[in-house]
Amino acid sequence: MITGVNKVVLTVRDCDAAKAFWVDRMGFTVAIDAAYGEDARWLEVMSPDGAVSLVLDGKGAHHPVDRALPAELPHSNVFFTCEDIEQTHAELVERGVSFPEPPSKQPWGWWSMFEDQDGTRYALNQRG
Repeated sequence: MITGVNKVVLTVRDCDAAKAFWVDRMGFTVAIDAAYGEDARWLEVMSPDGAVSLVLDGKGAHHPVDRALPAELPHSNVFFTCEDIEQTHAELVERGVSFPEPPSKQPWGWWSMFEDQDGTRYALNQRG
């Protein structure tokens, strides 16, 4: 029986820049950063609660961000969650994370968006 999701692959332009963003700004930790095969690198960062790892895939030259999406929508289908969105927003802004969409109350709950080092927009919502 499937019990959950623990790894998500994110396509990035530059692994080192992505590593710096997710570790220094978002508070993730490096789980694995190792070479394998010919010119390949496995770079995995873990969320502060240890529940999810992001595999930062910089192998491809193509970065799949659809810039034609409306500004109020995220580029990624990965939604991040937190316990207190206003506090999380304030902490991440202080660390230099860009929020094109500040926290706002929606009919389905609290919602916001932030951008990574490549300008990819991710959704952030508050649990509960």
